[in-house]
Amino acid sequence: MNEDFLNNKLDELNLDNPYSLNAKEKSSFLLGFLKELSLVHQKKCLGYRNFLKLFPGTISDWQSIGHVPAMPVRLFKMHDLYSIESASILKTLTSSGTSGQRVSKIFLDAITAKRQSRILASITKNFVGKNRVPMVIVDSEDLLKDRTKLNARAAGILGYSVFGRDHFYCLDSDLHILVVELHAYLEKYNHGPILIFGFTFVVWQSLLKFAVNNNIKLNFGDQSILIHGGGWKKLEGQKVDNKKFKDLLKDHLGISKIHNYYGMVEQVGSIFMECSHGYLHCPDYAEVLIRDPSTLDVCDFGKEGVVQVLSILPVSYPGHSLLTEDLGTIHGQDDCGCGRMGKYFTVSGRMPLAELRGCSDTRVV
Repeated sequence: MNEDFLNNKLDELNLDNPYSLNAKEKSSFLLGFLKELSLVHQKKCLGYRNFLKLFPGTISDWQSIGHVPAMPVRLFKMHDLYSIESASILKTLTSSGTSGQRVSKIFLDAITAKRQSRILASITKNFVGKNRVPMVIVDSEDLLKDRTKLNARAAGILGYSVFGRDHFYCLDSDLHILVVELHAYLEKYNHGPILIFGFTFVVWQSLLKFAVNNNIKLNFGDQSILIHGGGWKKLEGQKVDNKKFKDLLKDHLGISKIHNYYGMVEQVGSIFMECSHGYLHCPDYAEVLIRDPSTLDVCDFGKEGVVQVLSILPVSYPGHSLLTEDLGTIHGQDDCGCGRMGKYFTVSGRMPLAELRGCSDTRVV
């Protein structure tokens, strides 16, 4: 199967319900796509071809998604990995990182970028509905000045902004809250639903913490929905977990409908949204495995280990099977109380990198 045919098959995906496949249906569906993607990247990307040489056998030998090798996500910080001609690169996404840190670089062509946007829309609408409502973006509009080179925050804003209207960026260029302007916006729209989106740490540091420290109540209205993700590591030192975060949002901003999401710039589009029962959900187009950090064997449900994420969307770069540096636990499949099919899981935090054997010195070029 060549990449053109693969792209056509991906564009035929059912977007009406991204949580429709049971375990047996999904396993067969994903394995076929992942094997074909791997063949494309093996042919087109020297780095991925060299990576596969570290594993015995061939792609045709893979009998389950557990056999699909997981490329350590940090390799995208060390190498430029893509499976398209350089002239076809439409956007370069970068991960968020503090000064001096290496960042991942993800190269998208037009087809991959468009597909990722369509899948993101399918997943998000399943949680927030199809109607576009007034939207508050907890960030500065200055972040979007160069749309050909986007970091994870900017890419998230652009991806989610299509679900709202009358967008209001509630922070200035220094990430300070525009208090007067935000009050005016809320007075205009808080009689109905407002969609709020932001990077978790920015929501905490620039909006919620400001309200808490100054004992300010901001009325977003009881119909509003917050979508947030990323940045939890920075909150650990401030002893803010998911429950405390939600409690403070309700007490100070009046927001009770809150969806955390787990995702990364290396797999844009294939996000894992948190349901009302507090679990992250795998859509039909993506999957999660948990691996033992010492042996890298696949763990049973209920056992904590390192998170492997798989997605059928990355065609322009070899990001379809990645070993993250996060710890997580799968709690079940096809039987969550929210009614969605697929695996549901939680992420407990980052793991000490030294514990992940064999990944820190992997060479692909």
